[in-house]
Amino acid sequence: RQINLVQRHDDRDALSAEKEDLNVLIRKIVERGISVLLVEHDMKLVMGICEGIAVLNYGRIIAKGTPSEIQNNPTVVEAYLGKKKE
Repeated sequence: RQINLVQRHDDRDALSAEKEDLNVLIRKIVERGISVLLVEHDMKLVMGICEGIAVLNYGRIIAKGTPSEIQNNPTVVEAYLGKKKE
């Protein structure tokens, strides 16, 4: 079995057109039956393209689920946005 890997440098200044090109490319790869491991900080891209997400915090998986499950996971929210003040 062959493993294919595409690596893309995380360019935080990437133009929105470049992000859209990446979105289209990933969708085409998935349509061909190839799994994609996406390591990305752009949550709009991640939430819009991924079927399943694993969230890491300091190198440990703190949550796995669908985009909706991840967005509503209190552990993820606390890790990335901090605790709500009471």
